[in-house]
Amino acid sequence: MSVPAENKPLIGITCGDINGIGVELIIKTLSDSRMLDLFIPVIFANNKLINFYRKTLPDMNLNFITVKEASRINAKQINAFNCWDEEFEINPGQLTPAGGKYAIMSLTIASEALKAGKIDGLVTAPIHKKNIQSESFNFPGHTPYFKQLFEAKDVLMFMVAENMRVALLSEHIPIKEVAAYVTRENILSKLALLNESLKKDFGINKPRIAVLGLNPHAGDEGLLGTEEEEIIRPALKEARQRGIMCFGPYPSDAFFARAQYEKFDAVLAMYHDQGLIPFKSLAIGEGVNYTAGLKAVRTSPDHGVAFDIAGKGIADESSFRAAIFTCLEIIHNRKENGEQYQNPLKKMSASVLKNAVDEKIVLDES
Repeated sequence: MSVPAENKPLIGITCGDINGIGVELIIKTLSDSRMLDLFIPVIFANNKLINFYRKTLPDMNLNFITVKEASRINAKQINAFNCWDEEFEINPGQLTPAGGKYAIMSLTIASEALKAGKIDGLVTAPIHKKNIQSESFNFPGHTPYFKQLFEAKDVLMFMVAENMRVALLSEHIPIKEVAAYVTRENILSKLALLNESLKKDFGINKPRIAVLGLNPHAGDEGLLGTEEEEIIRPALKEARQRGIMCFGPYPSDAFFARAQYEKFDAVLAMYHDQGLIPFKSLAIGEGVNYTAGLKAVRTSPDHGVAFDIAGKGIADESSFRAAIFTCLEIIHNRKENGEQYQNPLKKMSASVLKNAVDEKIVLDES
């Protein structure tokens, strides 16, 4: 479905680590000319970088124009915004200082354009978390960077796919520090962000949210840990009093093994692997990482730089393409301009309602 030129969102795309699979994914995704019917792509990178990887993909047909000013962006073309002009080396599959340097240069220039409203949304290619660290960039990943850039009180790392959505209470932190993040304040804040995002970004009027426990068997009534009884359960009760339909805490192993996630519109996990392992194992379609809680829209694929296959032309662009469609869907839902976009995410409200009728979900009011 083609969108009128005046209604096409302007979507920025970062290059990620220049030695990873990011640019290959961009080329493969944008080589499908139908993408230009839906949005205006702006790749924040460098001509040499794009041409280097284009030569490794002889079957891909990618034509683009180079711009250095937002005012020069062409609505009918793929635009490459030249972020740097100096000479540099590309070493696919290798961890080099240049890989991190230009990944951050692409990210910061694109992010400033997003903050200034020069683009409507941003899709970020994978970065190497250790390789991006410097005196000027001291963040463990994209999510905390965007939180500071937009001066957001809180943000939410939110993984979405066709059949499930999983948000995280804590993100990229060591396991030994996870329990310190399980507080009443954090739970209430993340639940509020999640509830609002499901309504505003995904068009679900009355979302149902499942919350996982921290300890094995959700603490077994205090036998295996007290966080569930002392912190999580009271926080959920308070959230319900605030109008958020949340349930739990559920033991994470049984919750996913018995497909209980199908009864909910989203799941709040306590820590990274508790949510990401089942998400990447059970999600139907390609997963997308979305930063909820920002004024702007930012998405990314749910994988890393994949140095082991970089430059070989075999990277799968499905998750990157899904990240673009998710970005478009959220922009569309926020603007409420009518159903112009076909997106890869299916609303889960109907199935959730049916499951709620077929199988009673017990709500513990204690």
